[in-house]
Amino acid sequence: MLLPVEFPDRSPQGIAGVIARLVTDGVLTPGDRLPTVREVAAELSVSPATVSAAWQALARTGTIVSRGRAGTFVRGVRRDWLTRRVQGLSSREGEWRLDLSLGTPDPELLPSLAAAFSHVTLRADTGRYHDLPVLPELAEVLARDWPSRAETVTVVDGALDGISRTLEQVVRFGDRVAVESPGFPYFFDLVDALGAEAVPLSIDDEGVRPESLADALVQRPTAVILQPRAHNPTGASMSAERARRLAAVIGAARDGSRVTVIEDDHSGLISMAPAVSLGRWIPDQVVHVRSFSKSHGPDLRIAALGGPARLVERLVARRMLGPGWTSRLLQTVLLDMLTDPEALAAVGAARHVYRDRGEALVTALRREGVAVPGHDGLNVWLPVADERAATVHLAAAGIAVAAGAPFVIDGGPAHVRVTAGVVAGDVAAVARDLAAAARAGRG
Repeated sequence: MLLPVEFPDRSPQGIAGVIARLVTDGVLTPGDRLPTVREVAAELSVSPATVSAAWQALARTGTIVSRGRAGTFVRGVRRDWLTRRVQGLSSREGEWRLDLSLGTPDPELLPSLAAAFSHVTLRADTGRYHDLPVLPELAEVLARDWPSRAETVTVVDGALDGISRTLEQVVRFGDRVAVESPGFPYFFDLVDALGAEAVPLSIDDEGVRPESLADALVQRPTAVILQPRAHNPTGASMSAERARRLAAVIGAARDGSRVTVIEDDHSGLISMAPAVSLGRWIPDQVVHVRSFSKSHGPDLRIAALGGPARLVERLVARRMLGPGWTSRLLQTVLLDMLTDPEALAAVGAARHVYRDRGEALVTALRREGVAVPGHDGLNVWLPVADERAATVHLAAAGIAVAAGAPFVIDGGPAHVRVTAGVVAGDVAAVARDLAAAARAGRG
């Protein structure tokens, strides 16, 4: 045979699934040249169009790449500017019927920036370089809706900027950091970049399990990273009672008072759950970060960060030796949008649309026999029999999802992340494709 394996299913999805598993198992390695479409078609007694469709599905997932007359090859690692886990997150460039891999908001549901930008100066001027890094008026508006008492509130260039800068203030090489698994891949890579060790925290429908946090604290981590609402990737949101219990676990732990809790409220204003923070009970230990990317636009690159002055002011001081401050022009835009009734109404409407889309997809999946937990925010965590087979099956149908492996530290059942918030069309048809993919590769 041209390829060292049998092909019991000779549909495009079946052929693509076999090749994908050969790559996963290391039988085919980056740089290996695949047989031509016509050679495989003749070997399997199928039409060249069938093999071509399989090759297209593999190319969409980034498994193979065509180099014209030179042939088709197993793709090596690409995008060196992305960290290890993040490279496996998003779909490859190409034509997709439906891209559910990105975890980003629906552009049609973002509020218009036109009115806000009409209220700012037409020159990118500032007062003095040493002015306060956050507009006082914006700080006042943010403080009104903060979920706990924060001594100091500032503005940073997105949630990950705030989280990484906080970690840099409290984590040293060789320290441990407790982080949710499944969780956000950027956090895992960030912990690695700091030379720290990630300690996994297990979660349920209300977020981190208190028992798991207690076990992790035995290893005396320096920091704990939590997602209180619309957890990425599972969609879980923390109740106030769960937050209280987690704060109590930290308070009771040996050296618990030395632990810094970093909360990533990345989807706050499009989450249906109320704002919650462990800072309500342990305010001197909690840095809460609220992003406005999902609600107002990812390219605004703006988030609010609040917590104890001793920590936040160190972070602000360190930023003055780098970017200095987040653009006051953009801060003015955000202030306008957080106080303008039309902008507030647009964000509120988007929040309910995301809820309805997510509930519709979860319900449709359950009708197809796929058990999916309830969700908040943009994403659904879909259990599958085989991750690679699922992504390839969906690629053959023109649907991109995010592979689940980058979201976990310690392995576990296979999943893929589906951005339910952008499923605005035929939900039943999408659910059928997802359900079929969930069963793909089941032996």
